[in-house]
Amino acid sequence: MNKERGKDVLTFLLANFGVSPDMQPKASGIKRHLPTAFLPIYSFAFWRMLFSLGLPFIFFRRNPGGHSIKNFQQKLNAMKNNESINLKKQLQSDNVFVKNQLVSLSSLTGMSSRKGLEKAIISDNQIVNVVSNSYGHLPNEHFFYQVEDKLIDAGIAYDIRSINRDNRSFAVDYILSDDNWIVTVKNSEDKLRPMLRFTNSYDGSCKTSGHFGFFREVCSNGLHVAQSTIGFSVKHKGNIGQVVIPEIKSLVDKFLNNEFYSLHRKFEVLAEKPINNIDDFVKITAENFNLFQFESSEKNPAPSLNARMVLDIIHKESTLLNSEPTRWHGYNAFNAVLHNKLKKTFERQKRLDEKLFEHLLDF
Repeated sequence: MNKERGKDVLTFLLANFGVSPDMQPKASGIKRHLPTAFLPIYSFAFWRMLFSLGLPFIFFRRNPGGHSIKNFQQKLNAMKNNESINLKKQLQSDNVFVKNQLVSLSSLTGMSSRKGLEKAIISDNQIVNVVSNSYGHLPNEHFFYQVEDKLIDAGIAYDIRSINRDNRSFAVDYILSDDNWIVTVKNSEDKLRPMLRFTNSYDGSCKTSGHFGFFREVCSNGLHVAQSTIGFSVKHKGNIGQVVIPEIKSLVDKFLNNEFYSLHRKFEVLAEKPINNIDDFVKITAENFNLFQFESSEKNPAPSLNARMVLDIIHKESTLLNSEPTRWHGYNAFNAVLHNKLKKTFERQKRLDEKLFEHLLDF
């Protein structure tokens, strides 16, 4: 390592694994934090510990062409500026590695707890769940890092979008950035990329799961209509879970060669179906799925805030893509509001996404 690279490494370690003046670990974006006991980083014991664990390779192992949770050089120089794919806006980048622990509930309250409610999950200094003695807690760092290792080992380039909901439930989207996998819908500017979404929660609001989907560049939407899932198992060492993920390259190839293209054809079908009356389309669709009320109130028939958002997206996208409004625009408008505005769990959002898509195909 040359002198300047060495300075860069120290700068990165101090910035991302150091401690603030009050000796609390720093947190910014998606970063792994080392315990303060590992500092100072200049000590021989610290580096000997790193090499014994194989951790130095984390800093220099590069995700080919994409942004990595562990990607040291891109974090240092670009801080996730999304240069590897042509995005219309910055990807969401929440910190999903908040401090968490599983502790005895009686040790917190000083009182005995009834059977089945013996332990508490604490996330960022808040109790978010009360569970039994046999419950297996899966920290995000035991899950998302494993996923990323599999992608790196397979040589799959990707970009990341991470979502943290109140330090309780979490999702990370791995957007495959190889341009060979891009498909377009009707208009060459309407590009879709394959995507893998993994979810985990500390409050029990969603299952630990993984599935394939699509990332639409024009609006940065994630389309969660694929049925292909990513199976894995969770082994427990005491109360702490460790995920075991299969070789991921074959799963990606299977999705790309099958469902990815069959769904693409369905997207094309939606793009060929015009919307004749946009207000009626939004009103009927919203009421059919009980998503929101179209009117502002019983006395005010003007579109509600959510209805206006859907209407605006339909008009903006059809104008941007130089096309008349179609059900494809309508689906994506509802998708945007469903995933970004309405307060529903990740699992509920995916189920509604699938039902909405099938409904508009047959509408």
